[in-house]
Amino acid sequence: MKPDEPTWTPPPRDGALPPAELRRILRLFQPYRGRLALVGVLVGASSLVSVASPFLLREILDTALPQGRTGLLSLLALGMIATAVMNSVFGVLQTLISTTVGQRVMHDLRTAVYAQLQRMPLAFFTRTRTGEVQSRIANDIGGMQATVTSTATSLVSNLTAVIATVVAMLALDWRLTLVSLVLLPVFVWISRRVGRERKKITTQRQKQMAAMAATVTESLSVSGILLGRTMGRADSLTKGFAEESERLVDLEVRSSMAGRWRMSTIGIVMAAMPAVIYWAAGLALQTGGPAVSIGTLVAFVSLQQGLFRPAVSLLSTGVQMQTSLALFQRIFEYLDLTVDITEPETPVRLEKIRGEIRFEDVDFSYDEQSGPTLTGIDVTVPAGGSLAVVGPTGSGKSTLSYLVPRLYDVTGGRVTLDGVDVRDLDFDTLARAVGVVSQETYLFHASVAENLRFAKPDATDAEIEEAARAAQIHDHIASLPDGYDTLVGERGYRFSGGEKQRLAIARTILRDPPVLILDEATSALDTRTEFAVQEAIDALSAGRTTITIAHRLSTVRDADQIVVLDGGRTAERGTHEDLLQLDGRYAALIRRDTQLASVAG
Repeated sequence: MKPDEPTWTPPPRDGALPPAELRRILRLFQPYRGRLALVGVLVGASSLVSVASPFLLREILDTALPQGRTGLLSLLALGMIATAVMNSVFGVLQTLISTTVGQRVMHDLRTAVYAQLQRMPLAFFTRTRTGEVQSRIANDIGGMQATVTSTATSLVSNLTAVIATVVAMLALDWRLTLVSLVLLPVFVWISRRVGRERKKITTQRQKQMAAMAATVTESLSVSGILLGRTMGRADSLTKGFAEESERLVDLEVRSSMAGRWRMSTIGIVMAAMPAVIYWAAGLALQTGGPAVSIGTLVAFVSLQQGLFRPAVSLLSTGVQMQTSLALFQRIFEYLDLTVDITEPETPVRLEKIRGEIRFEDVDFSYDEQSGPTLTGIDVTVPAGGSLAVVGPTGSGKSTLSYLVPRLYDVTGGRVTLDGVDVRDLDFDTLARAVGVVSQETYLFHASVAENLRFAKPDATDAEIEEAARAAQIHDHIASLPDGYDTLVGERGYRFSGGEKQRLAIARTILRDPPVLILDEATSALDTRTEFAVQEAIDALSAGRTTITIAHRLSTVRDADQIVVLDGGRTAERGTHEDLLQLDGRYAALIRRDTQLASVAG
């Protein structure tokens, strides 16, 4: 991170998910309420069909078999088969619709988080590990898959099944029903305790998964591998990863086993309930109570066994939902991040851009604690003119350039493009107006042509080749076996520093922006490569308003205007000759560069 870049700390969150956010979760499903209503109808129909079977069984045992009514027996048996077929059909349809809805909700969440991150200020990414961001999108949203695809349907289905079964049990024998349900409140209390415990562990587990993802992203990138190998740290990195993985193993085991014995106790009790029912019916008969027919008793036990599956599933669903709240909370943390840089309600759109840039009494600070980074900057760059900004490290050079494309917003004064405050412009105008070539060239793991077309998706092959020629990189690309279809590799590591810079320049030429910002674009290159890249930059800068941030002063001698920053303030201003005659800070920087060049030579 550059010295004049900011710090960013995510907003604190408490551990509870307030009711407002519970309603927010439900709103995620609102666009699909029609499909969910259909699922509800299917669930209701399935539940009604399910409770019919025990009644058919009672009639078989109490009427058809004792009376030898073969025709009735056949109809009742066919009815039981029909209920099984209908249940299967309803189940398949429920799964199809609920899974489709769940996947659409996950798609909406992923897209919303990605779009939100695209709007976040640069400070967020300078202070947040890439693996953490990836984990939120992949692991957290992925971890909610079971909840959003099946839990809602499972909840409705099991709840409906439980209610329908209890009503049917009451219709058969209310006394046996009371015996069956006497422990239900205890079961609910146990499941809620288990749910809270798993939610807490899940929060810790997701944080650990994010930390491990960040470690993998950093250490297994091309840069990470190079650093680890050259520093002889491969073993220590492996050991560190093993420790991260070990902590995750512990959390996974704790998550899986949390409340397992308590939930198993529920299963044991419910599995033993048929024996209790038989015992209660026999005891009632022995003590002179009302007799229960064999058919009623078997039908009731069948219903009671049918109650076991949805009841346990319902309790488990409650546990799973509480666990998922931790994942929703982590996603909402990102969705609720403050976006500082936004378009105005009625933005200004410039169709024709001349490219005049003005810094009018500009102040800027990243936060109150760090103090001002820029103070009272007044500079005008005429359309087609060139400005060079120099100064010691941390003087605010890069920060000044970031204010033009609104990577940050001023905290005082204003920056204008063709007389319009950049904060009043629409984002499309700024994107068309300002091109940036920085020291840290980023290339996607894609072909050369795809990397260049990122600037102009509809560019023709001829336009791409013309831009590459202007950047003096066409001959090298043409010499590659696959030409413009050559994969550049992770972060462009198949190309040298100078080649990557020229690809970045070609990409910017393809965009053809009227305002160009060169942020130390050649500072990391050797002298010979710098000369070749500088020729490409000269071709790129022709006819454009150019702001050059430079550490090597050899690249700024021909600028129309040079501004020397020191401590965020304008220390000197003028042409190269004017500043040499002044014999101040700029002249001292020139002498330093000359001495360094002679030592290197």
